[in-house]
Amino acid sequence: MTTSPDLDRFLASMEYPATRDDLLRESARDGLPAEDRRLLAELPEQSYSAGWSIRYRLARRSLADAFTSARTPVAA
Repeated sequence: MTTSPDLDRFLASMEYPATRDDLLRESARDGLPAEDRRLLAELPEQSYSAGWSIRYRLARRSLADAFTSARTPVAA
């Protein structure tokens, strides 16, 4: 999963450590697009120490979703 340029800029400018609620509050204040805010809302509630840890979580989730959808049998 590749993060959007807007989300990359936001994560780079964020002050850490930050909780999911901090990220959501600041992303709304900064006018981050709804799709990017939705991705942040799906993060586990915890404290994040850097933008890379958030990108890592998002990438892991995207990969897990891809494997899950690939394993789902197609109805005939």
